This record gives sequence, C-alpha cells and structure tokens, in this order.
Amino acid sequence: MTELDRDALTQEVPINPETGKPYINTLAAVAISPAGGSPEKSAEVAEAVQVIRESGLPSDTNAMFTNIEGDLDEVLRVVADATRKLAERGMRTDVVMRLDIRPGFTGQITAKQALVNEILNK
Repeated sequence: MTELDRDALTQEVPINPETGKPYINTLAAVAISPAGGSPEKSAEVAEAVQVIRESGLPSDTNAMFTNIEGDLDEVLRVVADATRKLAERGMRTDVVMRLDIRPGFTGQITAKQALVNEILNK
C-alpha cells in the first residue's frame, strides 16, 4: 500500500483479507435518543450506547455524540442495532448521524483529535 497523504483527494482503498471486499473506513458521530416524552432521556441513551460499546468497534462517548470507527457496513449495522434497541419497544426514536468516510485511513477516532491538539500546541 502507498503512503497515506492527508491532503490527497483520493487514497488507495485497502481490501479486507477476511471478506475480500474493499475496507471503507468510516468515522461516525451518532446520537440516538427517544423523541418527545420526558426531558431526561439518559437511561434510554445509555441503552443505545451500550449496544455500540458491545459491538467491539472503537467508540468514544462525549456529551453530545458517540463516535464509532470501522468499515462502513459495520458502522451502519451498529447504528441500526442501537436504534432498534429503542424503536423495537415502540419508542419514536431520533437519530442524528454524521459520517466521515476516508478509505485507506484507520485509527481516526483518536488520530484526528491528536492532530488538532498538535496544531494547537505549536
């Protein structure tokens, strides 16, 4: 594989040796919660976050979102599973999601923050 260039418009797309399919690295920021109802929704949010954490994908939860990193198909499956945790109980469920799809890169869940901190500390 060629060296990664953060400024390049395209990168070589690696092939997952287990599946033989292209590995499309995806960093997702997702917020899943019940719509309406009680103003305190932390218990239900925690249920969705638990599904994400148990997925085995790298994740990090902050005050507004849970970040998840992995192959595009895996990330979307985990978001769907976490959403179902609430929706299958009949809850109207809000999902806010932003995806950064960057083939060729991995470890962006920590690398992006480290890069910003490095720039700020110059």
